[in-house]
Amino acid sequence: MNIKPFKTVRVEGKDICLKDVIEQALPKLENGDILALTSKIVSLCQGRYISKEKISKYNLISQEADLLLQTDQNPYNLFLTIKDGLLIPSAGIDESNGLNVYILYPKDVQEVAFSLWDHLRTNHDLQDLGILITDSHTTPLRRGVTGIALGWCGFEPLYSYVNKPDVYGHPLRVTQINILDALAASSVFVMGEGDEQTPLALIREAPKISFLNRRPTSLEEKNIKISLEEDLYGPLFQSAKWLKK
Repeated sequence: MNIKPFKTVRVEGKDICLKDVIEQALPKLENGDILALTSKIVSLCQGRYISKEKISKYNLISQEADLLLQTDQNPYNLFLTIKDGLLIPSAGIDESNGLNVYILYPKDVQEVAFSLWDHLRTNHDLQDLGILITDSHTTPLRRGVTGIALGWCGFEPLYSYVNKPDVYGHPLRVTQINILDALAASSVFVMGEGDEQTPLALIREAPKISFLNRRPTSLEEKNIKISLEEDLYGPLFQSAKWLKK
């Protein structure tokens, strides 16, 4: 597998067309490519940002989060939240790489992924193409951030080992590879977090990919998430003191 980041123009506001930014930065796409892009450039092109002078960060988080953890300990001025089925700091609101603004999560992220997939697939005359919209994410009990997927189109999101044998021939019962987050982590690593200005990454020759010639169904979108009741970490989440919207 090969992943290469690409530099774009500086994206600072909604007067910039996302498709134009991508087309100007990328080479000719090839069949089987997967394009990863940061959610931040999607948000900026959508105008999903607000001046820091207009609202406090805590009030904005309270508006955007589905659940907000009550706590008296907050050493980094970050707030643990659940947003759109993800455990994420501060409802995904970010201050980095923005000028005196809070940058929010993009709207209709799956629709954005499909629109880009349809546009690039047609423009570059491709049969197989993947789109992956990423964000940075923290892992409990680990320092640093890795990538996570917010939206995708063009390929199966999971690779199942269920009923396939391990090295001793024993059938696996529940193991699935989360292809979306695995690719997102690798892509975010090469795109960087600072002044690289490379919010795009082109993934080639990725293994275990089954391409689709359609957008994901609502059931497929739902199946990549897991409810609090089913989650292995559910007891931790359910015992926490959440503020609900």
